[in-house]
Amino acid sequence: MSRLLVALALLAALAGPVLAQQPKVLRYAFRVAETTFDPTQISDTYSRTVTPHIFEAPYTYDHLARPARIRPLTAVALPEVSDDYKVWTVKIRPGIYFTDDAAFKGQRRELVAQDYVYALLRFADPASKSPMWGYVDTMGIEGLAAARQRALDAQQPFDYDSPVAGVRALDRYTLQYRLAQPRPRFVSFLAASDLFGAVAREVVEHYGAQIGAHPVGTGPFVLAQWRRASQIVLEKSPAYRERVYDAEPAADDAEGQAILARLKGRRIPMIDRVEIAIIEETQPRWLSFLNGQADLIEEVPDDFMAQAMPGGQVAPYLAGQGITAQRRIRPDITMHLFNMEDPVLGGYTPDRVALRRAISLGTDVAREIDVVRRGQAIAAQSLVMPHVYGYDPAFKSEMSAYSPARAKALLDLYGYTDRDGDGWRDLPDGQSLVLVVNSSPDQASRQTAELWRRNMTVLGIRVRFDIKKWPEQLRAARAGQYMIWGVASAATEPDGQTVLQRYDGAQSGGQNLSRFNLPEMNRIYQQMSALPDGPERLALFEQAKRLAVAYMPMRAMVHRYATAMLWPQVVGYRKPLFWQEWWHMVDVAPAKP
Repeated sequence: MSRLLVALALLAALAGPVLAQQPKVLRYAFRVAETTFDPTQISDTYSRTVTPHIFEAPYTYDHLARPARIRPLTAVALPEVSDDYKVWTVKIRPGIYFTDDAAFKGQRRELVAQDYVYALLRFADPASKSPMWGYVDTMGIEGLAAARQRALDAQQPFDYDSPVAGVRALDRYTLQYRLAQPRPRFVSFLAASDLFGAVAREVVEHYGAQIGAHPVGTGPFVLAQWRRASQIVLEKSPAYRERVYDAEPAADDAEGQAILARLKGRRIPMIDRVEIAIIEETQPRWLSFLNGQADLIEEVPDDFMAQAMPGGQVAPYLAGQGITAQRRIRPDITMHLFNMEDPVLGGYTPDRVALRRAISLGTDVAREIDVVRRGQAIAAQSLVMPHVYGYDPAFKSEMSAYSPARAKALLDLYGYTDRDGDGWRDLPDGQSLVLVVNSSPDQASRQTAELWRRNMTVLGIRVRFDIKKWPEQLRAARAGQYMIWGVASAATEPDGQTVLQRYDGAQSGGQNLSRFNLPEMNRIYQQMSALPDGPERLALFEQAKRLAVAYMPMRAMVHRYATAMLWPQVVGYRKPLFWQEWWHMVDVAPAKP
């Protein structure tokens, strides 16, 4: 072999490892800051997008199946279920390990059934003050609420060592739940890795009050860096078990079948690192994608849809760079919450109901869709969203109605008139009527606020805005310290009852931020939980929707389209329907040296 060939061979041998070491990095941005990574403390979508990549529940969703399908994750198989849907038994797969952490004192820590018991007990611990406790409580897990009450009554720390009949480790790898009422869809609860993934007690006790910054689970990624409200970095867990890409898209699902053909059998995660920036303003977030600083943008801002997708097609200047798009109606809802404990518009008396309904009738949703959302939404008729059980595209209600004339008539009828002649309506007792709307400083919120002002001016109602960042608004809402707040919610499971938590009195201050507490609605919610799917349960959905319109504790606004755009290096992306975890299910071409 000539000296030249030898030299080339040596160069190739040296270059190969160097190129192979180039990390695969997925980069994109959240539009709202995270809050914490302690599952007991989160209820926001953005924190819940991070945590299921770190923690794992017994079950997960098939990434490509549409409609959604649940499959085992850390469990050996789907649960064994009693005929009355009250006893659920889960076998955990041996040989799954937590990521190494100082809390384990140098020992390799295996996942066991007791870790799921402990994780659930943390939601019941009064010291956790979990906003999700109300939701957990609705599952009717035997003895769990009683264990919580004992701690409250005794004013003593929660006893994690006393057995709770409804959640037990029968042996090292067998987990059993006992429910007070039938819960035919309880398996969805067991598939929520973002909330109910396994947590090691040693880790919680080691980090104490700082546990929200030290998430340690069995999942495919670990938290590597975190600058609050600025950047989140996750890296592939070196201890993650052998797991390969597999899915079951429908036979006629061309997109899903193409992804499966390309990735089936690949070891996951396929990428080495995920870098999430927090960019609240729409223009910088869009520019970060255009400039190649982000590999994808999960939701093209409405302001830029016309230039990104003219005529519903990817703009030529983007398509020429290999950029593609995915557009789907989301299983989500935007809404205006009315604080039912507010002294001005809260309550159940006819005058307060009339005020909330008048505000709703004076809200021009069609204009919001056209002007603020650039056509990227459809009017909502109820909180129940597309793609979930209980959604009826034929259902119509006053939620989508815009009638300033009817709104003014309602206000006049119940005494909300201009008593002092200043041109603005007053309360029936003569005091000034001023609506205080919580809002955020980003551009989209400013546009929505301006539309609010215009709508209410037409009705003769003054509006004042309380501007704070989203995490601050959430804290205020949980404490009941607000009058009106606009929020969005996305489905977390295939059943529409999840969003109806917002009407359940038992969940006031948690998922029910409006603090609506109507006995009839509470009864309907409980009945729905116990019934299997079918006509009787769908009839209860209809009743719940009608009651929501009648009392108007919140005003359903729109279901949004989501248009994702991807640079060509991203392979296998498909926006999940109800779950948040997907980073381990995509590949990204390595960065160029």
